[in-house]
Amino acid sequence: MFNALVVEKDEESGKTSAEVKQIGVDDLPEGEVTVAVEYSTVNYKDGLCIGPGGGLVRTYPHVPGIDFAGTVEESSDDRYSPGDKVVLTGWRVGEAHWGGYAQKARVKADWLVPLPEGLDTRQAMAVGTAGFTAMLAVMALEDQGLKKGPVLVTGAAGGVGSVATAILAKLGHEVAAVTGRPEQEDYLKSLGASRIVPREDLTEVTKKPLEAEAWGGCIDAVAGAMLGRVLKQMEYGSSVAAIGLAGGAAIEGALITPFILRGVNLLGIDSVMQPYDNRVRAWERIARDLPMDKLASMVQPATLSDLPGLGRDILKGQVKGRVVVDVNA
Repeated sequence: MFNALVVEKDEESGKTSAEVKQIGVDDLPEGEVTVAVEYSTVNYKDGLCIGPGGGLVRTYPHVPGIDFAGTVEESSDDRYSPGDKVVLTGWRVGEAHWGGYAQKARVKADWLVPLPEGLDTRQAMAVGTAGFTAMLAVMALEDQGLKKGPVLVTGAAGGVGSVATAILAKLGHEVAAVTGRPEQEDYLKSLGASRIVPREDLTEVTKKPLEAEAWGGCIDAVAGAMLGRVLKQMEYGSSVAAIGLAGGAAIEGALITPFILRGVNLLGIDSVMQPYDNRVRAWERIARDLPMDKLASMVQPATLSDLPGLGRDILKGQVKGRVVVDVNA
């Protein structure tokens, strides 16, 4: 028997509840590889799945946790052997399939990636899905030819934004960090941000087709009115990597003008279904280009019993940086 955070749903009321319970190996879903989980993280999707589900959870009882890192215990797939260190992000694990909020997980071998050299399992989950997504966004901007102007990072104090800020600064870019929390200024500057942009400066919907060119690139976690405004301020030939929709799925106030007159690119970043080779490439870049001292400063430690409260907090935008869950604590 081992510990897991189990979410259950009352069919009559429709309400869900989450608590740490003991389950057995036989309770785990089918898969080729059984992993002794060491660490997981807390992401926005996790907050949804710990709570009412947000339409992501298919069946109950459910074990959330959209990412994890640990050691292979058993494998029927030749690619992995007992003792191998592995990382998992995406593939709807923690949503449609049981995830990392347990001391053991059983998954498909195709969903795993070997832990890259230079990272331990705790560091890998300090990166987690958010940091993996941030690196995919940086790589996408580079592939399109990242301009010299400042790179704007929206939602900068969140998980993706924090890692993106640190990576971009390490790579030598001037980073302008957008936040609605003025008290996070020192934290963002410690990650390498050279400018702090108040959120309210970018949330007003304007009728202008274009504004003065200000940004050589952007990693946007907000969408909504902010993305509509940012697109009008992008430099000629620059790109925006869109990774989230905290401000809404619509791009308010957006016009086709920036794409036609300035050749601006809007790049959609999906971390869930990324092919294996690109996953390996991203993790290798993370091990090389993410400063570990900056990563350590982002981390808030947690245990399985902390997760119900943290799930509520992240949905309210009250979680800073990266939460690393030690499932064995």
